[in-house]
Amino acid sequence: MYRQIIQYIQRTDRVLTEHVGDLNLAAKEQGVKDRAIYEQDTAWLRESDLVIAECTCPSLGVGYELAYAERFDKPVYIFYRKSETQLSAMLSGDSYYHIFPYETLSDVTIQLDRILGE
Repeated sequence: MYRQIIQYIQRTDRVLTEHVGDLNLAAKEQGVKDRAIYEQDTAWLRESDLVIAECTCPSLGVGYELAYAERFDKPVYIFYRKSETQLSAMLSGDSYYHIFPYETLSDVTIQLDRILGE
């Protein structure tokens, strides 16, 4: 799903973290120092115009990135499959975030068109 969402966004916009749609990500990150990953990811967040996050699978790293984006006043749009998870109250309770539960790729693309067309 990540890869499909990324490809959809790339039709009109630049995705800084397109590697998250790569099924071989863990293998590619082996040998990369934690500090280098942190520095690159936070630089991308500071450079970005907005953040689109798929949060069906809980992740400490993504949670950190969402808070980091909020700290730097980056608009944040969170998607999650409502049939597979309940979003953390730390996200759903924060009015800063724009949250979109979905079930199909079509549900996501409809919202992406609205977000990216702004």
